[in-house]
Amino acid sequence: MATAAQTPSGKTDAPFTDTATLREQARKHIDQGPVTRSFPKDRDVIVTQLQNALATEWVCVLRYMRHYYTADGLVSEPIKAHFLEHANEERAHADKLAERIVQLGGKPDLDPATLTTRSHAEYQVGKTLKDMVKEDLVAERIAVEAYRELIAYVGDRDPTTRIMLEGILAQEEDHADEFRDLLEGWQGE
Repeated sequence: MATAAQTPSGKTDAPFTDTATLREQARKHIDQGPVTRSFPKDRDVIVTQLQNALATEWVCVLRYMRHYYTADGLVSEPIKAHFLEHANEERAHADKLAERIVQLGGKPDLDPATLTTRSHAEYQVGKTLKDMVKEDLVAERIAVEAYRELIAYVGDRDPTTRIMLEGILAQEEDHADEFRDLLEGWQGE
């Protein structure tokens, strides 16, 4: 089965599976696609957390679109552009999460009746433009913390999921930074 590989200096590295075993294992459970025997045993926990992240992204898309359509006032146009841009980016995050859920053998849960209960972020609309920006900043801060926790949980056990989550986290941090900057420079209301 596993044999110790030697480095050019003759030292033994971590064990690696021999080629014949790799080939044999790849043919077993072929219906599981990329999920092989070395995948974390708690894949169901990872998929559940990805489902929660997916719900969060969709709630954020809906909130951003609501803000985009309802924002008004003298300073609303550049902020509306942020709302639309962020809605599109959150939608892209949702797409990545859904694709990864499928790769891991799950089915994306897009049931509108349960999105808000599974979402980390709330669907808060805000009464004024400034309130909208605050609510979006709160939601981004929630997303940042939830993604950080999931990344720490996944660790090195599932590098593909971790790398995807790290990319999403970077954008969520950018969103929070933009909304913080908007609030710090607020001149309206």
